[in-house]
Amino acid sequence: MFDSLSFKARRWLAVLVLVIGMPVYIVLAVTAVNWLEALVGRLPLLIELVVYVALGMIWILPFKGLFKGIGKPDPDAEPIKWDDEI
Repeated sequence: MFDSLSFKARRWLAVLVLVIGMPVYIVLAVTAVNWLEALVGRLPLLIELVVYVALGMIWILPFKGLFKGIGKPDPDAEPIKWDDEI
C-alpha cells in the first residue's frame, strides 16, 4: 500500500503517524477499555494486561509497510563522497 510513495514521503508519513497518530490511538484505546470496564465492570488484572498488550500490537499492523526500511539510508540519494576519496 505504501510502496508507491517515495522514500522521503514514507519517512514524513511515518513521523506523522508516530507524532500525531500514536497519541490519538492511545487516547482511543484507553477510552475503549474504560468503556468496556463501565459495561462489564473492572476486568481482572491479567485480562486487562492482555487487552492493553493486544491493543499495543494491533496499531502497527496497518502501518507495517510504512515503517519497513525507514531506518535505512535513502536508496535514491547519491552516495556521500569524502574528501580523501578519489
